[in-house]
Amino acid sequence: MCFKTCLLIDDNYIDNFVTRKIIEGSNFAESITVVRSATEALTSLAEGKIKPDVIFLDVRMPLMSGFEFLEEYEKIDIDKDNIKIFMLSSSLDPMDMRKSTDSKHITQFIHKPLTQKALEDLCP
Repeated sequence: MCFKTCLLIDDNYIDNFVTRKIIEGSNFAESITVVRSATEALTSLAEGKIKPDVIFLDVRMPLMSGFEFLEEYEKIDIDKDNIKIFMLSSSLDPMDMRKSTDSKHITQFIHKPLTQKALEDLCP
């Protein structure tokens, strides 16, 4: 296994289903937690309910976007040094890609759908 715990943050049920199946079919993570809102993810992280070493974060979600999540993520008191965040999005907006590159928390921008090959490339 590449990672112990994976957190998938995406509001789209179908995307979550597909991404989860791809991760489960690989040796990428021992466990996968799926949440459908950025606010739920922040609460779970802040309360210590989940301690992921990798997060897949969607850009465009209602109520709180992936970038807004990152602003709030910065404020919560958890050890962020060992958490890799991958922006996983179907967005083709160059601004989204640029913003993710500029974020100190984003390891890489990945276009949906997530593939087996992309997962292999992410393993340390």
